[in-house]
Amino acid sequence: MIEQKRLDEAAKKLFSALEKKHFKIVFAESCTAGLVTATLGRIVGISLYLAGSFVVYQNASKEKWLGISRELLDNPGPVSEDTAELMARNALERTPHADLALSVTGHLGPNAPVGLDGVVYFAVAIREKHRSKSFVVSTRRKEFECEQSDTSTSEVDCRIARQKQAVLTAIEWVTTIIAEDGDRDI
Repeated sequence: MIEQKRLDEAAKKLFSALEKKHFKIVFAESCTAGLVTATLGRIVGISLYLAGSFVVYQNASKEKWLGISRELLDNPGPVSEDTAELMARNALERTPHADLALSVTGHLGPNAPVGLDGVVYFAVAIREKHRSKSFVVSTRRKEFECEQSDTSTSEVDCRIARQKQAVLTAIEWVTTIIAEDGDRDI
């Protein structure tokens, strides 16, 4: 299982990337239930760059807080590339002082629908400078397996392990996106 120390190290790298670019970030989290934001919140000084977080665990919250349509939540569903993209876009739109948004939506089990067990979608939206509603969006799909060291690993342990995997993936991916941004003035 991923240790907190590894999450903290990844969060520090994200903090450094945000600080270097003077970017503010907002999150829209579903299956990670705010753990990405909480991990960053452990860093002294992050308040300069952490604009906030929408923890939209239930579909009703996605619909009301982020304006995700009921139709989209029904088909293709909350665990989809389309939903992840709109979560990131709409979180950024609703946070005008942020430069970029990261969304996470997935099903980490137990009792996942067929084909969705361990599936997580991530999306990053970046605001173009001087264009309040123009976003560059990148999405990613990842499937997380249980890190079972023995057969006694419970469904709860599996879920927690997958959440930590998703948090680490999200933090490392957005850090890479910021670093690869080069000198582009967003």
